[in-house]
Amino acid sequence: MKFAAALFATLLLAACATTPPAPPAARAELAPTGKLRTGINLGNGVVATRDPATGQTRGIAVTIARELGKRLGVPVELVVLDQARMAVDATQAGDVDVVFVAIEPARSAAIDFTAPYAEIAGTYAVPPGSKIRSNDEVDRPGVRITVVARSNYDLFLTRTLKNAQLLRTETTKGSEEEFVAGKVDVYAGVKQRAEDAIARVPGAHLLPGQFMSIRQAIGTSKGRAAGLAYLRDFVEDIKASGLVAREIEAEGLKDASVAARAQ
Repeated sequence: MKFAAALFATLLLAACATTPPAPPAARAELAPTGKLRTGINLGNGVVATRDPATGQTRGIAVTIARELGKRLGVPVELVVLDQARMAVDATQAGDVDVVFVAIEPARSAAIDFTAPYAEIAGTYAVPPGSKIRSNDEVDRPGVRITVVARSNYDLFLTRTLKNAQLLRTETTKGSEEEFVAGKVDVYAGVKQRAEDAIARVPGAHLLPGQFMSIRQAIGTSKGRAAGLAYLRDFVEDIKASGLVAREIEAEGLKDASVAARAQ
């Protein structure tokens, strides 16, 4: 009897933590072509990456996209793009239905976002011998910072820096090369990518802490009220049910954490 009661409670809890079937209006808005065209951004590297052995795209964003398609009852088409700005542009052009990029005010003019499902550290790296010791010392005249154009951290630093100079590259790899070549004073980006850069420069190191929190979310084009409402419920469910936490652990994402429940 106790076992039956415990089993019933477990099943009840699981049912409460599951997004209900998508309303027809939400499905129509999120998959107007009959499939869920999903913009996946490889520029981050934490939420999605391409397996060098198989060429297949994998990561937490891919897993979440497939779970969303499963609940919507439609096939998922992964539209894999090299940088966040390309994923944003594809959304604005109507080439994708949902997009996995970080929340950013400059993007919100054309894209509606859910609350974040995960947060990732944005960090600075400096070369050997740098006199910059802390994040607060970066924003000074003459300091050159490499960033990827229209990345979340580029847009954030564009709004917040007063004195330092941002040098924009077209790709994440290009930003790393600028740092490795000694052409800049600071590398700014996702912590994992910053670690990749300092690994190539003996004596280079990360500054303590983070300069921003990169809030990963799901976005969709403006004017999809039913679809957006469903996405917001879906994100809260995958956080509460443990799906996001399991994926973070499975992918070994030590610098990512599950975002707090939306208020």
